[in-house]
Amino acid sequence: MSRYTGPTSKINRRFGQNILPTSKAEERKPYTPGIHGPTRRRKISEYGTGLNEKQKLRYMYGLTERQFSILFAKAKRQGGVTGENFLRLLHTRLDNVVYLLGIARTRSAARQFVAHGHVRVNGHKVDIPSYTCKPGDEVEVRDRTSSKQLATRGTEENQYRAVPAWLAMSNDALKGVVSRLPATEELPTDINIQLIVEFYSR
Repeated sequence: MSRYTGPTSKINRRFGQNILPTSKAEERKPYTPGIHGPTRRRKISEYGTGLNEKQKLRYMYGLTERQFSILFAKAKRQGGVTGENFLRLLHTRLDNVVYLLGIARTRSAARQFVAHGHVRVNGHKVDIPSYTCKPGDEVEVRDRTSSKQLATRGTEENQYRAVPAWLAMSNDALKGVVSRLPATEELPTDINIQLIVEFYSR
């Protein structure tokens, strides 16, 4: 399955929460998409509930089905709690770190920013959005006019969005540091990760 590139409002209305950036369409139609949206009342099976949680998380981080399942398999091979490992792997992807540092307004914009070669990690150009950041990694915007202009615009748009405690950001230098891995309480809480683990364990 390819990466979703359609209207963000459709996904948010489908799941009843802001998975992707909001739009005015959601204010006009605060119900599920489709002609039966306002009146549809459907009982969701246990399998369907797990599938919905998986899809919500996949849309949130903008991954394809294959990328998502490969990352889950990697989390499962690690020691410890699979669900926490999985969320931590998602959270420390380079595109997500760029987003959390406030360099890009959305995760999709951050993914594009990385893929277009605007980012350096530890002094080396990295254009792979799925690159896993580790404690001590320095993430900075390349010293090019176009890169700095895009990043400056992003930091100005996100100036009121707090940077997580496990990251440190210098807006003047357009550089961030991964101080440590995110703690359990710093991982997304609006997703029932246990349902996703059970879904893949079937």
